[in-house]
Amino acid sequence: MPDEVMTIGQMCAEFGVTPRTLRFYESKELIFPIRQGQRRLFTRACRGRMKLIMQGKRFGFSLEDIRQLLNLYNVDDQQTTQLTRTCEKARERLAEMQAQRDELSGAIAELSAQLAQIQNILAQRSAEAAE
Repeated sequence: MPDEVMTIGQMCAEFGVTPRTLRFYESKELIFPIRQGQRRLFTRACRGRMKLIMQGKRFGFSLEDIRQLLNLYNVDDQQTTQLTRTCEKARERLAEMQAQRDELSGAIAELSAQLAQIQNILAQRSAEAAE
């Protein structure tokens, strides 16, 4: 996308969100649109932050975590602090997601086994009723 600004409608279309969502993100200091009267105009920086917000949400980060990570961009160390902290948070989240996956895999296996037992019982009863 070029350097021009986008309207709230264009941002909504670009990211698949509602105007209310964009206003909420603004209130949480995640994005900082330019205000012209009642209009909000979103810069290239806003679009970049929005991409990171959407990605962070997809990975299950809290909005507060996302805000803190985004705010580290302005630390004057070539984003080393931001990248380091992002890596730490990503490792934590990945471990959580893997634990959830393992728990879900166990629940799926258990439910599959119970379903197989129920189907066997029903098949036996059906066979007995046919005799």
